[in-house]
Amino acid sequence: MKSLSNPSVPGLLPRGSILPGLMLTSLVLIGALLMPNTAAANCSPALDFELRRLASDETVRLCDAYQGKVILAVNTASKCGFTPQYAGLQRLHERFGDRGFAVLGFPSGDFMNQEFGTADEIAEFCSTTYQVTFPLFAKVRTKPGEGQSPVYEFLGTRTGELPAWNFGKYLVDREGRPIAYWGSRTAPESEDIVAAIETALAGETSAEDAAAAAG
Repeated sequence: MKSLSNPSVPGLLPRGSILPGLMLTSLVLIGALLMPNTAAANCSPALDFELRRLASDETVRLCDAYQGKVILAVNTASKCGFTPQYAGLQRLHERFGDRGFAVLGFPSGDFMNQEFGTADEIAEFCSTTYQVTFPLFAKVRTKPGEGQSPVYEFLGTRTGELPAWNFGKYLVDREGRPIAYWGSRTAPESEDIVAAIETALAGETSAEDAAAAAG
């Protein structure tokens, strides 16, 4: 009896044929394409945005960069009486960064036009004056209405709070839930903010906390 792998038998695959391997690879690829995008499905609405970095053409999908982290989102300005808060924000970023925390800065000229006009000016000021290394994004509008940043539309809707001035601060927990808001007069390193960050990093915030923050 002849072997089925005998290359002389018409229509049968020769020994060592790579076709079955190719077919298996194709099936794996097709399966991968048909599988749901788990990362996208798990993306928190608070992070389901693609933003451009300050003074850069690079865009960042917040889910890809910050999913699972505790975030302090701040509307910043370079020519404001609260501008020195940049220093405290930078210290928070350094103090808690290794534990899964990030400050995200959103420059804005909403209030008395207290932000520089160009992205390069903002980036230069933040870098040279306060040695800022936490992420800064392109200039935004936080106020409601036409042109409002979708990030701030979401945060305002969920918390019932929008910044009344520069350096409003939203805390977002690891689940992507906005859980607290502080206005300009609350310093970044205040006891309240530090304690809330510590609690969020420990994963101790609850759905009730998020609901309370949302009013």
